[in-house]
Amino acid sequence: MTSLQFTKMSAVYNQRVNQMAHAVNRLFTPLSFSHQVTCVLLFISLAHTQSIVVFQPSHLTTTGPTVTALLLGDTWNISLNLSTVYPSNTTGSIGSPSCVAEATQWRLTTEQVGKTAVRIQLRLNKSLRLCGENETDTDCCPKPLCVLETLQLSACVGGTPQASLLIQAKIHALLVPANAESDNKTVIPNQVYQPLGSCPCDLTFRACDVRCCCDKDCSIEDLKLFVSHCLPGPFGGQVSPAPDYQCSVQSSENSPDWFPFLCVNSPPENNPYLGLFYQGNTITSKPGPSFQSAVLSAPVPVNIYVQGSPIFSLNDRYFTIPQKVLGQCVNSAPVAFLRNFEVKCVNRLRSCPTGPPLQTLSTDLKVKVKNGQGGDVIVDVTDEVAIDSSQFISSTDASSDEGLVCENVTLALDYRFYWEGNGITNITLTRTVGTITLNSSATTRYSAVFLNGDVLGEPNSGNPGYQVGRPVIAGMAETWDNNTASVQRTSINLWKPVSNGLCSTAETKPVLFGENSTSGCLLPVSLQNLTQCDLLRENVTSLQAALITATYVAKSGNPDPLTMTDWVNISFVTLNPSTAMEDNTSSCNGVPSHQHIHVWSLITGTVDGIPQRDIRAVQVSYSLSPWALDCGGGDVSPCVDPVESQLFPITSSVTFTDIPINTGPTKTRFQINFTEYDCNRNDVCWPELAFPFTKYYTGEPYSQSLAKGLILVFFFITASILGTPWRQIRQAWG
Repeated sequence: MTSLQFTKMSAVYNQRVNQMAHAVNRLFTPLSFSHQVTCVLLFISLAHTQSIVVFQPSHLTTTGPTVTALLLGDTWNISLNLSTVYPSNTTGSIGSPSCVAEATQWRLTTEQVGKTAVRIQLRLNKSLRLCGENETDTDCCPKPLCVLETLQLSACVGGTPQASLLIQAKIHALLVPANAESDNKTVIPNQVYQPLGSCPCDLTFRACDVRCCCDKDCSIEDLKLFVSHCLPGPFGGQVSPAPDYQCSVQSSENSPDWFPFLCVNSPPENNPYLGLFYQGNTITSKPGPSFQSAVLSAPVPVNIYVQGSPIFSLNDRYFTIPQKVLGQCVNSAPVAFLRNFEVKCVNRLRSCPTGPPLQTLSTDLKVKVKNGQGGDVIVDVTDEVAIDSSQFISSTDASSDEGLVCENVTLALDYRFYWEGNGITNITLTRTVGTITLNSSATTRYSAVFLNGDVLGEPNSGNPGYQVGRPVIAGMAETWDNNTASVQRTSINLWKPVSNGLCSTAETKPVLFGENSTSGCLLPVSLQNLTQCDLLRENVTSLQAALITATYVAKSGNPDPLTMTDWVNISFVTLNPSTAMEDNTSSCNGVPSHQHIHVWSLITGTVDGIPQRDIRAVQVSYSLSPWALDCGGGDVSPCVDPVESQLFPITSSVTFTDIPINTGPTKTRFQINFTEYDCNRNDVCWPELAFPFTKYYTGEPYSQSLAKGLILVFFFITASILGTPWRQIRQAWG
């Protein structure tokens, strides 16, 4: 109840009191003034003692299970009584209010909202669920019209009714099954994971939606109510009306003259709304990311190994080797079947290690591993001692005491997995141990390679054509005793500068197919080096040659090492040694500082619409440049001190070129020189003036087209001779 409604009801109450006061005033008009005052005071006191109250509204009709009304006036000592009343059979009127309470199916609650107002609420204490067949539960509706009765609410004071409220209840049962959810709205699933269906307007669960003619919950009687007002369009389950160009739409009365020849025959399902709603297989949605720590379940061992599946030990635990995960070294990472890797981990030694992976025992490394074929294999461990441990030390603290060392530190673990089919036949481990100084950074190495027999299981770069971004496969030929040759796989590399960018610490990266790249490193050169130019050129050449040790490149992404036709020779453009190198003081000419790899590829076909690219040729060339010390800018120390050095760049690059596919015939010299007669380059094509007589016309055999063309020429000449112009010429000549 709002404050505005309460104000209006209070005004009604005050108006009735004023009316009674005016009535009394008119009644006692002939009396004297003193008598009038006395009568008014008596009436006011009588009104207060009689507790004048009124219901607002005085009567109402409800179609729901809740009724709300107000009782205005002096509500002190007022009692409320609810009873069911029936109209008289003769007069049809309701009897006088009664202060005797009766048992009804309604629950009465009151709430004081002011000094002179009480909010009254009646709630039906019964379920509006429609009873099922042969159901004995009484808390349901046996008929669709569940409640039809008249109630009388009386306000009494000491057994005397002061006001009454008539309530006519007409409530229908809810057409919802007994096991329905609390919310009768259907939750529309995400269309990405589950189809929406063919009736988008079906929004209510197990209930008929108005104007939704495709709703399966609507009975025939329900559809008759709104069958002529169905929701139009696809949202009402109907496809769009057929367009005007459909042959089935136009009638003979309003069809244009072109319609029988240009109309379209198309099924009604082929409309612009095809695919508006997702129709397909149900896909189970995956849970989103959570900030809570995931509960790791126990690993499930597999019967056979497939590529990428984890390898298990005999006690159904993951077989682990230290690896890099997200750029960080993890001491226990599962090993995947047929996945080769090689990682380096840097560890700062503050104290001598006491546990794995830097301190290991042979007994701990000899693990029994499931071979994937119902048996197991034992890791065969071989120990090697690193005589020179400097290659495993990255840096050393200058303040450290060289006398403090750690012995028998595990510096490298190199695993070799021998496999056949879907199983592992043997596992060998080479463990390298050495002595490391404390307060130094030790670089440990961990690797795993899978060998099929004695052949390293290298991944392919395509099937069959190369895939962009995969390494270019190279190799070196090997000849066996039985005069058979095979190719041992390797790679073509570029410079990968790290740390300070010097060539002595630089690494290499493989050439990736289809990706042009340029990289390099820096070589320190001093004045003493420039006095020995031949030796400098040899050193630079050896550095560049170390990038490419292969002599063959695979044509396709999955070459056969035993089939030489799957490989193509690498062409090296050698430097001419006869060219005189004129070297000056403190400078050297002809230094092969840049190495360029040129790869030509060709599209040889398509597989499922994807073009397959093969490598046709590879050429390696060098660019020569002069090297001289730069002593400008006031820094003359490199030109004076023979040991002081400057940095010179050594670069390498790769370029991929697609060979265009020429499908047309070779152009003649006439077509190249006289382009005005080329039909592909000009709007006006003179050779096509006699198109039916040329070789480009392929509609019928050339002999038939020539014969028909000559017949047309004969008829044209005959018509011209026998026509009017020639007849006039003959008459004039005669």
